[in-house]
Amino acid sequence: MSAEMDALVANATAKLEALEAALYGLKQVRGQHTTEDGVVTVEVDSDGALVGLTLSEGVTSMAPTDVSQLIIWACRQASEDAGAQRSKVVATLNESFAPTPHSANGTVGGGPDSA
Repeated sequence: MSAEMDALVANATAKLEALEAALYGLKQVRGQHTTEDGVVTVEVDSDGALVGLTLSEGVTSMAPTDVSQLIIWACRQASEDAGAQRSKVVATLNESFAPTPHSANGTVGGGPDSA
């Protein structure tokens, strides 16, 4: 293979690896939040879906509406945490797709007329 073809294959391989790493990273994202009083702990996945809920015995002395509000508030905080983690994964992916200094126009190899 020519040097240009080798560079093209290496670039495509690097981008594929970056995509696979991003997919893996997104699957690993978990946002978690515990209320200040420790009564409610929630965990959400990268989509913000609730995957874990822990209530301490303290909820037995609280009104149901207060408990529900704590759960909703904790879910929101955990979702924000997961969103921040997800943003880091996507930013890393975006950096891997940015043009390299030796290919300012974002392509590998020569110009449009090169063979």
